[in-house]
Amino acid sequence: MLKEKINELLKEAMKSGDKITLETLRSIRAAFIEFDKSGSGKELTEEEEIKIINSLVKKRKESIEIFEKANRLDLAEKEKKELEILISFLPQQLTEEEISKKLDEIIKQVGAKEPKDFGKVMGIAMKEFKGRADGKIVQTILKSKLETNVSNN
Repeated sequence: MLKEKINELLKEAMKSGDKITLETLRSIRAAFIEFDKSGSGKELTEEEEIKIINSLVKKRKESIEIFEKANRLDLAEKEKKELEILISFLPQQLTEEEISKKLDEIIKQVGAKEPKDFGKVMGIAMKEFKGRADGKIVQTILKSKLETNVSNN
């Protein structure tokens, strides 16, 4: 489980004095602790750990965008470094080509033919890609595929 790995890396980061890594690892650990204390009764599984890290990744990406718009490149840079660290804990991300091939299979399987079938395909796709693909990328590729289907028919 990631929880133990994070604790080990935290100790190393403290010894080495790597502030950004230390801060990032602490944010992950804090999110795990928050989950444990949430009272949801759910256990912190590997799947839950990945969900938590994905939400931290999403927050960093949003912060980077906001900081860049505000021309705070120093803060954006810090967020980018944290983002890299967070991503290192996620499963290997699929390439756009791999996402595209899998979407073709799902579209065939569901019998999707037009943009209104988007929800059906997206639901299955996100379960299939769980933690291995950015939802925005999947969404963009899928929209393009379904719009192309309509214009080809």
